[in-house]
Formats: sequence, structure tokens, C-alpha cells
Amino acid sequence: MEPNGDMVVERVARARQLVYWRAAAIVLFMLALFGPVASHLARHPAVLGVPHIAKLRIHGVITDDTAETVAALDRAAHDTATRGLLLRIESPGGAVTGGEALHDAIVRFAARKPVVVSMGGLAASAGYMIAVPAARIFAMPSTLTGSIGVIMESPEFSGLLGKLGVSVDTIVSGPLKGQPSPTAPLTPEGREMLQGVVNDLFGQFVSMVAQGRHMTADHVRSLADGRPYTGQQALALGLVDQIGTEADATAWLRKRLGASDMHAMPVSPLLRPDGLRPWYRRLAPRNIVTVLPGSQALASARAWLGLDGPVAILQP
Repeated sequence: MEPNGDMVVERVARARQLVYWRAAAIVLFMLALFGPVASHLARHPAVLGVPHIAKLRIHGVITDDTAETVAALDRAAHDTATRGLLLRIESPGGAVTGGEALHDAIVRFAARKPVVVSMGGLAASAGYMIAVPAARIFAMPSTLTGSIGVIMESPEFSGLLGKLGVSVDTIVSGPLKGQPSPTAPLTPEGREMLQGVVNDLFGQFVSMVAQGRHMTADHVRSLADGRPYTGQQALALGLVDQIGTEADATAWLRKRLGASDMHAMPVSPLLRPDGLRPWYRRLAPRNIVTVLPGSQALASARAWLGLDGPVAILQP
């Protein structure tokens, strides 16, 4: 039977409906596939090259493993889309060398673009060291900060070894080569030598604070007996600029940059190097964290035990 006009019209209508449903299915599939990616890109404007504020989060004990963070800061300093830096610090400090490397990288960034610091509950010693290059430092009233100083510790077990009947023979090339030693008391010469090292590192720390906070070195030394200060005390002493939250610090930086709201200048986590990351992971920026993996308490313990040499840290 040959199809009549009504049958032809019905078949055409069904074919059109099938095309519509197929097109809808393809659209839904594309949304399901790329929707999360698009949403992620919207939350991380740095990936798209949108003008933004980079956020660097320093959390936990600072170690010497800072090369990746320093490289990310240097890239952001030369990235035209990155207009400023929000530095969030929640750290008791840590290795002097690690703090110095981060401090110097932030100095380089601050020479090109504004930096603002938001302190959490703890931003002391090396955690304060990395804050001082900022144009403005915000702290909470209860923040513990300052603790400007350097400490070097070495366990010594000669008394215990003597009780156990254990002796250790040490062959050194010079009288100070074996200082300090866990198997022998520190000699007066060794103590003098190590005190000189600590004093020199302390002088470098004082210079960083003096330069960043526009103080004389003598004034900084008068505040730098190692004690921590609350945010309120630090404000009165000129070690921080303002009492406020991270939101307050962000608003200050947006105003400094001439942005009216978050849409005009969104905040995006500082990107890590992408060289060894698969392409699909490069769309997922990560915060920079200078603490070892694991729970907070375990990570802090691991990082603390892993420190070797002089440290600028508020003792746990």
C-alpha cells in the first residue's frame, strides 16, 4: 500500500522528533561531561587567564622543601593575569632556610604587585618572617605572632650511654668538627661557635623585619626576645597593621587594585607547576601547603621531627 499524505506527514513529524531527542541527548551528555570542568574553571579563573588575586596558603610547619612554592610565586609575579597576592598564614614557623626562601620570593612578588597577609591563629617566627614583605598585615585579636628569634637544639646522651657502659670514639679533622654531638657534651668552644651561627641568623631575621616593617634594627631587637605577641599586642607594637579577617584582607586588596567586587577581581589558588601533571589534572589548581601529608597533628609532628639545623619556630 502506497503511503498517503497523512502517513507521510506523520513519518516526517516522527523523524523530526527523533532528531530533537537525539540532539537533546547529545546536549545533556556534553553538559554532564563538561559541566563540572566549566564549573571548576569558573571557580579558578587563573586557568582561563582572567585577572585575579592569587591566594597562597602556608599551613603547618615550614620545611626546607619550598622550591615548588617559590617557583609558583615567581611565575605569578610575571603573570599579567595575576594582579596581587593574598597570603594566608597558619604556621608556628619552621626551618630558617625555608622561611628565608619564601620571604625572598614574596619580596620579589611585592616589588611588582601588592601583597596582603591574613594571619590565622598562629603566624610566628618563620611564619612571621614571610609576612613582613606585605603591604598590609591583618591579624585576629587572638593571633599569636612575632616570636622573632632563632633556636638550635641538639640532644646529648653521653650520661645515659655512660650508665649503659657504652663509649663512642670520634675522630675529627678539627676541634669544632664534632660540635654538637649526641655522644659528648658541648665544649665551650663549640658553644661559642654555634652561638655565633645563631646570632648571625638572628641578625638576618631582624634585618628582614626592619626592612619590611620600616623600623630600625635596634627597635626590632627590642621586640625580638623570642616572645610571641597577640594580634592586639602586635598591632600596638607596629608588627601588624590591622585587626581583621581573611575577608577584610581580601577586601583591602581589591580596593587597592581598584576592583569594586569579587566578580571584578576573583581569588584563585596559586597554581603549582604543571610539567609532570596529566592534562586533566592541570585543570585542578591546588593550594600550596608546606606540611607533610596526614592528619594535622601527625603532619605537624612529622615536620617538626624532620627539621634539622637552626629553626625559627614557636615551640609546640
